[in-house]
Order: sequence, then structure tokens, then C-alpha cells
Amino acid sequence: MKHNLWHSSTKELRKYSALQGNIHVDLLVIGGGFTGCSAALTAARQGARVALLEAESIGHGGSGRNVGLVNAGLWLPPDTVEQVMGAESGQRLNAALAGAPDEVFDLIAAHEIQCEATRNGTLHLAHAPRGLKDLKTRLTQQQARQAPVTLLDAEETARRTGTTAYCGALHDRRAGTVQPLAYAQGLARAAQDAGAEIYTQSPVKDLKYENGAWHAQAGNGTVTAEKILLATNAYHRDVKGVEESNSAKVSFFQLATAPLPDALGADILPGGEGCWDTALIMSSLRRDKAGRLIFGAMGKPEGFGHAVHRAWALKALKRLYPKLEGQEIAYFWAGDIAMTSDHVPKLIRFGPDALSLMGFSGRGIAPGTRLGRLAAESLLSGTESDLPVPLLTAYNERFCGVRTAYYESGARLVHMSERLIH
Repeated sequence: MKHNLWHSSTKELRKYSALQGNIHVDLLVIGGGFTGCSAALTAARQGARVALLEAESIGHGGSGRNVGLVNAGLWLPPDTVEQVMGAESGQRLNAALAGAPDEVFDLIAAHEIQCEATRNGTLHLAHAPRGLKDLKTRLTQQQARQAPVTLLDAEETARRTGTTAYCGALHDRRAGTVQPLAYAQGLARAAQDAGAEIYTQSPVKDLKYENGAWHAQAGNGTVTAEKILLATNAYHRDVKGVEESNSAKVSFFQLATAPLPDALGADILPGGEGCWDTALIMSSLRRDKAGRLIFGAMGKPEGFGHAVHRAWALKALKRLYPKLEGQEIAYFWAGDIAMTSDHVPKLIRFGPDALSLMGFSGRGIAPGTRLGRLAAESLLSGTESDLPVPLLTAYNERFCGVRTAYYESGARLVHMSERLIH
């Protein structure tokens, strides 16, 4: 069995070198995920000299371990976003992210990114009657904002998913799926083609502001930059001179079958929608272009957790699709999500002309793409009026380690108990 499917199936294979020597740029971006690559592309297209530094490879972190659902908005219902942020700020963020999938798919088309882009919507699946009640609430809130969403009954949900396990689903036509690693890599390729300097295997070790500019030591060189965007999110490494913005982390694992023959897979997600459910310990479902079924759930498959989560996932997959029993599980991988306590992304000004963007709480693709662009535009223009999230001077949550352990303990307990019940 192999590890990350996305590494095996990506067609965006451009290679980058490590930083050597000393360079001077207008904007330095640290982090080669959706947010950082979107920001680098934006700055390069505006004619700025921009460098992107990635400690590993493009998409190494959450962007390359993602489910690949290009959703509109946040995980929170829009009314809750406005309650958490305040009406005016919440409305601005809801409006900005409602159209974020358009930006993702427009970039894919404009730069011919080979990332298996499919825009047939997503299905938010009701795992139980209480989940269906939640979806009805979300439907009302989204329709009040003229969003193209539809509530499907159990019969239609079964037809679209190929399983009778769900009570209904909320279909959002704005959304879709991508091969997430290939999308991040495609953004980096487009940024380089536009003039950005992309460096991988170049972890930033030291960052300081002196004489009106930022100075970063990375790899075997240094970068002097007028402005800086930190976009490392859940995969941030300690950098001397930078106080890390803290939040809890949630792990999410996925497994993928071998490509399913038509006799087995023809009725499983025939429309190509990506799915996630309403359970507290969330699960996801989707297909890829090769016909693999990809199933994921919250949980960290390390140590004792590996056996617990994998055994639960195999049983859960069998309950959903009994006919797949015995099918090869070809890939199994996991990634981390930066989960803020209020589930809202944070934009932090950590120094002069320096922003940090983090905390997408499981919604990295479309929000990361749009907010990365807006952060780059704000830094280059020196204006903040178009930013849909408030600027903070610092963000440090308390008891992050305890909350991280709580999420994993909850996932293990749920998965252990469900194995015993079923």
C-alpha cells in the first residue's frame, strides 16, 4: 500500500531549486500551499518582484493532503459567522467566500492547471435525522443569501451517492472538486511563469526587520524584502524572530481504493460530487478521475490511533458500500488542519508591512486562494479596505495542546465505539 494518492496522480511536475545566494524582492511569501502560491501569483501578475520560500516541496503541508473539496464559504453556517465576527465583518467575509470557488475554477482555466477539476457541486450529507435538521437550517440561511443550494431527500441522495446510509443532502452548485496537490503545484507553476521566484527545500531559519526591510535567512541564502506574507498555517516551523500564531490542530486521514471497475463503481457518485457529512467526527467521500473511491475522516493515524482509525474506516466503507468488500485499499495518508477556536481564519499583522494568514479550519482551497490574493494586494497597495477579515496584532489561543488531544481522543472514542456497535 502506498501513501499519499495525490503524489502519485499529479500531472503538475515542475521542479524548483533551493535558495542560493542573496536576493532582494518587493514581497516575500513563506509557505508553498494554496494561500502562498495564490499570493505569489497575484504579486507577480501585478509586476512586483516576488519570492516564495517553501521548507519542503510545493503542497507539502495541508494543501497536498487535502480532500480536494472546493467549497463556498466556511464550515460554519453563514449566520453563525456573522454572530461570531459581528454583522458587518461577517457579511463581508461571507460575501467574499461565497464567490471564492469561481476564483479557483477561473484560475484553473486561465492557467490550464491539470488538477482533475470537476464542478458538479458538493453534497453535505445528513448522517442522521439531527443532521438533516442542521441541513434545513443551513438551506434557509443560504437561500436568504441567494445561494444556489438545494435540499435533496433520502431517495435522491441515495441515487447520487450509491448508498442508502444518508437521510438527505444539501447540494451546493457553486462548489466542486480538484486534485488538491496538483492545484497548488499549478498555482506555483503559473506564479513562476508570471515572474515569481519559487524556491523549495528552503526553510526560513531567521527573520528580522532592520533598516526598513525584512531579512530572511533560508537554505543557503538570504532574502531582503520590503513586505512579507507568512502562509505556513498548520505546518508552521519555528522561525527565530517570529512569534507563532497558535491554534489547535485536527488530523484528517484518507484512504483510496484502486480504480473501481464499472460493474462496481458506476452507481457510486456518478455525478462526480464531493461529499462530507454532518457527524461530529466528520467523514468525506469523493471519486477521482481514475475511478478510485476516496474516503476520509477525522483522526490521527499514528501509534495506537493507526489501528483504530484504519479498522473503523474499513468497516465504515463496508457499511456504505457492501459490494466493495475485499477491494484493494491502495493508498492511506493524513494531514493536519489549523482549527481556530471560533473556526474563522485569522489575519495577523506581526510587523511593519508583514501579514500572517492562518486558521482555515478545514476550508483551505477556496478561502486560501481568495484570501491569499487579497492579502498580497493589500501588502502591495498599502491599503486594507478590501480585506474581508479584521487585522489582528497577535493571535495566540490558550490550551492548544489540550484541544488538539481532545479532538484526537474524541475521534478515537467515536471510532472505537462505532466499531463495537456495528
